[in-house]
Amino acid sequence: MKYGYSTRLTALLVVSMLNAPIATSTEADFKQAYGDYQAAVTTNDVASMVLHAEQAFKLGTVKFGEHSIDASNLGLNWANALLAEAKQHSQKQANKAKALSLFLNAIPVYEAEFGNEAIELIDLLLGASEAEIDAKSAKKLLGRAIEIAEDDSNPNLLALVKASAFNRLSPTEVYSRTIRNYAIDALDIYRETLPADSIDRLNVTASVAGIYFAENKNHRAIALYEELVTQYSVLSFDHPYKLVAHSRLVELYERESDSEKSTAHCIAIGSMKPWADAQEQQPIYRVNPEYPSSYLKNRKEGWVVMEFTVSESGFVSKPVILNSYGGQQFEKTSLAALKDWRYAPKFVDGKAVAAKSQVRLDYSIN
Repeated sequence: MKYGYSTRLTALLVVSMLNAPIATSTEADFKQAYGDYQAAVTTNDVASMVLHAEQAFKLGTVKFGEHSIDASNLGLNWANALLAEAKQHSQKQANKAKALSLFLNAIPVYEAEFGNEAIELIDLLLGASEAEIDAKSAKKLLGRAIEIAEDDSNPNLLALVKASAFNRLSPTEVYSRTIRNYAIDALDIYRETLPADSIDRLNVTASVAGIYFAENKNHRAIALYEELVTQYSVLSFDHPYKLVAHSRLVELYERESDSEKSTAHCIAIGSMKPWADAQEQQPIYRVNPEYPSSYLKNRKEGWVVMEFTVSESGFVSKPVILNSYGGQQFEKTSLAALKDWRYAPKFVDGKAVAAKSQVRLDYSIN
């Protein structure tokens, strides 16, 4: 039996112990370190996980041999703990560098043990791509993981890898239509294999909805965000994706000039938990005012302070200029923009009410 490690794909900790006892202080120290690591995983004590995973790895390297599968697995436990700590402390870039080294060192050991195209390599490649700071290098690692998953008969594995690749690469400079399509491919698979309320399917649905939203494919985005709202409405709490979905739907319906449907989502946001019963109105959709062309030409700057009422449905009404600087054209464009704004209305004792609000718009030339 071999030592396992906590994987990304299964989120399971394999704790099998070898059967060959060695009556040495190193053996006792190793068992103590590994036991302490397991305890830290159970309590989700990330700092202790890092400490004891490192101890177990170093002692395990002596016990099993530097290039053994057991030592590699212990190294992967340490790598995953380092990444978990890096998420808590973004300044710890040294964690990622060390984690990357551990993942890359384990890959040839796994290749020798399982083969160059084994699915066991996927978790290592995903981990290495997360630790890798350079996006181009991460893309290569993920490309290999996708190729391996494509040769496997498990469609959900392929969907998971493609979704992971999209999440890792979409915010980077290597983002392309191919990477965009990873999320869409994953959603197509999950629609065939997973129920609508599956968390994996919902996460990918949110990603694809975001793609269509950014591409101004309004009808496709609306369908997916409405699906998210429907699925998350059955929860006993309000999931962050539900808030995002409502917010995006406000803007999408305003793009489509469908204020009635937009209003329903403004009210839904205002009533969401865990917001307070006396929740103040919140801006959801804003149209930027046009900079007066004559003022822009003359590099004229200014500002406008306005007071207005947010209705029970989240519409802006009765705008009044309280103060301004720079000229009447700034006031005019500010009022014109304000009429198209939408808010989540104020709630008092669980009921939407009209309430006053103020805003200052600054006009400056960078």
